[in-house]
Amino acid sequence: MYGANTSRRLGYKEIVMPRINKINHIAIAVADIDSALSFWRDALGLDVDHIEDVPSQKAVVAFLACGDSEVELVKPSAEDTGVAKFLAERGGGMHHLCFEVDDIDVMLVQLKNKGVRLINEAATQLPGRKMAFVHPKSTGGVLVELYQLTVQDPLLE
Repeated sequence: MYGANTSRRLGYKEIVMPRINKINHIAIAVADIDSALSFWRDALGLDVDHIEDVPSQKAVVAFLACGDSEVELVKPSAEDTGVAKFLAERGGGMHHLCFEVDDIDVMLVQLKNKGVRLINEAATQLPGRKMAFVHPKSTGGVLVELYQLTVQDPLLE
C-alpha cells in the first residue's frame, strides 16, 4: 500500500507525488495589528519577525515566529478583499491554515484532478514564494493556503 506522499513506479514511469513539508503559518484576521500584538507579542511572548505591506493581497501582515512556523496577523488594507469580508461577517479570528509544499504547481493539478475546488488554479508568484488558496467548501470549512518557497528566498540559499 502506498502512502499519500510516496513515489511509485507504474510500468516504466515513476510518479512523484507532491509533498506537504510543514505548516508554514496560521493566519489570524485582525482589524488592527497594534492591538493584536498586545496579545500575540506582549502576552504570549512571540517575537515579531517583520511587518510587511502585501499589495497583491491588499493587506498588511505581521509575522511572528513560533518554532518552525509562524503566526501571521493579517489586516486588510482595502475593503474589497476576502479578509475584509471575513472581518465584517465574523470579526477577527483564524482566517486560514498554510501548508508549505515542495511543488505547488503539481499539487494544484493533483487537487483539481481529484475534484477539489480551488480559489487559484495557478499559483501567484511573489518575491521568494508561490502561493494559492483552496476553497473552504472542499476542506470542511477551512481556508487552506498552499505555499512554496522559491530559490530567490534567502532561507533556501
